[in-house]
Amino acid sequence: MDDLRPKFTALLHHLTVELLREGFYALKRRAAPGVDGVTWREYETGLEDRLVDLHRRVHCGAYQALPSRRVYIPKPDGRQRPLGVAALEDKVVQQAVATILNQIYEEDFRGFSYGFRPGRSQHQALDALSVGISRRKVNWILDCDIRGFFDNLSHEWLLKFVQHRVADRRILRLIQKWLKAGVLEAGEWQDTKMGTPQGSVISPLLANIYLHYVFDLWVDVWRKKCAQGDVIVIRYADDNVLGFQHRAEADRFLEDLRERLRQFGLELHPDKTRRIEFGQFAERDRKRRGEGKPDTFDFLGLTHISGKKRDGNFVVKRKTIGKRMRAKLEEIKRQLLNRTHDPIEQTGKWLRSVVQGYFNYHAVPGNLDSLHVFRFRVTQLWRRALLRRSQRHRLTWDRMRQLADRWLPEPRVLHPYPSVRFDATHPR
Repeated sequence: MDDLRPKFTALLHHLTVELLREGFYALKRRAAPGVDGVTWREYETGLEDRLVDLHRRVHCGAYQALPSRRVYIPKPDGRQRPLGVAALEDKVVQQAVATILNQIYEEDFRGFSYGFRPGRSQHQALDALSVGISRRKVNWILDCDIRGFFDNLSHEWLLKFVQHRVADRRILRLIQKWLKAGVLEAGEWQDTKMGTPQGSVISPLLANIYLHYVFDLWVDVWRKKCAQGDVIVIRYADDNVLGFQHRAEADRFLEDLRERLRQFGLELHPDKTRRIEFGQFAERDRKRRGEGKPDTFDFLGLTHISGKKRDGNFVVKRKTIGKRMRAKLEEIKRQLLNRTHDPIEQTGKWLRSVVQGYFNYHAVPGNLDSLHVFRFRVTQLWRRALLRRSQRHRLTWDRMRQLADRWLPEPRVLHPYPSVRFDATHPR
């Protein structure tokens, strides 16, 4: 059990000037400044003296965390996601502390936890999900969404969980300072009695620690004690997908999970949590009952579809979530409006990087049709922007295709099949 593992009573001495320097250079260069208004480039001037002073303040207890600056970014469903932009020195110290704590918790975290962990990625989580559904006896999928997890995380419970492994009071005080720093929105300070700001450097690790104790350890015990059939679990931050062999066990787990989360001040989103029939026998069984095709579910930007290969064998098909693609195209459309008077070459270089970045994530096997649609829509948007700039010269589609062929990458598969990468990273 994790409670029997040793506690670390002295950790702060690992927070050295060298580690602060590594933390500083691990930050994004062009990130927006926090309430201090200090940018990465500005802080780099006289960096060594700044880090020595920061190191002294952290170790003597004089360091004070500043409130996060509240900003909002659009979500694919049209709503706004609140983010907290920390001050630069807070980011540096958080990065250093996260590096220290990762050494402890990477030994504890479960294999099915993929979000925001060193050496793990969204595509590894997607691989594990596809392989688990294909190779285990999965007939039902439980798609779970914790409502407002980052906003409703209990500070009291979080500190209790951290204290299972960390007994250095100075590290605990640093975490408390970040939790209690509050947020600044429209010039007004707001207290944060619960939750941890999305966007801060330390938040993903704190979220993983919280869910390690609330969800991961519990689900491990549940499937050993309560499940008769196969159960697979994939967690990426607060997004969970589980596969069950038996419908009754999926339904029982859902009720037990609701009660488990309630004990820690959390709840499942009623509209985004559902149990669906999915797997290699789903289409056959539904057809026999006179029902339609199996429902699909979304996970990490891709819609998962119960399908078949050319030889008739079952396969988990994946394509880009439609609303995600539309949101990205809307973003490109807005940006093109701001670039109306830029030279074609400059806009072409920018679009090339945007489209390639999109492909880098979504170019999984079986998703080429979606990528071709995306590239065509981008070409349309660019043509409209060019026509808006000059009505005198009609831009033919032949000319537009030449521009697209010059600047926009052609879709091609950039990721191996899930089983190939999964087997390479999980050698038996």
